[in-house]
Amino acid sequence: MIDKPAGPTSHDVVAAVRRALGERRVGHAGTLDPAATGLLVVLAGRATRLARFIALLAKHYVGTVRFGWETSTDDAAGAPLEHDEAWRSLTDAEIAAALGRLAAEPLQTPPRVSAKLVGGVRAYRRSRRGEEPDLAPAPVAIHALAATSYDAAAGALQIDVRCGAGTYVRAIARDLGRALGTRAHLAGLRRIAIGPWRVEEAQPLDAVRPGSPLAVRPMAEAVAHLPALEVGPEAAAAVAHGRKIEEPSRLEGPVAVYGSGELLAVVEWREGRYAPLVVLTP
Repeated sequence: MIDKPAGPTSHDVVAAVRRALGERRVGHAGTLDPAATGLLVVLAGRATRLARFIALLAKHYVGTVRFGWETSTDDAAGAPLEHDEAWRSLTDAEIAAALGRLAAEPLQTPPRVSAKLVGGVRAYRRSRRGEEPDLAPAPVAIHALAATSYDAAAGALQIDVRCGAGTYVRAIARDLGRALGTRAHLAGLRRIAIGPWRVEEAQPLDAVRPGSPLAVRPMAEAVAHLPALEVGPEAAAAVAHGRKIEEPSRLEGPVAVYGSGELLAVVEWREGRYAPLVVLTP
């Protein structure tokens, strides 16, 4: 786990970990924009196969919303767009009510500069070509959304966000401005938790160097939130070779399979048996 500073991309962090470990297979579980800081879960070796299951976990952010204008990226990195001064008369009660409405809204239109696919092409690529990507609203889960402080003179609102995968905090800032009859963008963002992991446990990026110790965590932590199934030697050998296994208990969703306490695979129930989704044995 890395505490990413502002500036480097998530890919830059992955490259630094790859050099430090001397491991070609390195990836991350959940991009942070270059200007954003905070927790980036980095996976190495066989653990890279588990990224999709970490994506199921809730994220916790703190951010700064700046009222007064939107930007082309919905954050401070973009070009200024529409300006509006109506924010100067906002009250705390109006802001709290608008946040409540946004938290209850199940659909969110992604930012124009995002990794969403539009006609098979990433939205950010279309935007860079001067196109206006046609982004459809997508289902999101905002578990909690609240203001923690508001500087009325500067139009700067501090927010605390707990959300599910695919939720853009940049879009929350943009939509909050519009819900309040003004304009806004995300001026700053820090991710402080993903599932059970917190940024206080992460290493700073400048400590990630070849020859320096890295705090590598057990691979099983990546699937600790999944139902667990302990199997005997015969089933363990079968699933390790990618074969389906029969077990008397049926568990829903992805299931982590262990043999003698070792994580072997992630499976799912299909037609009366467990079929491997990911095999983790060498």
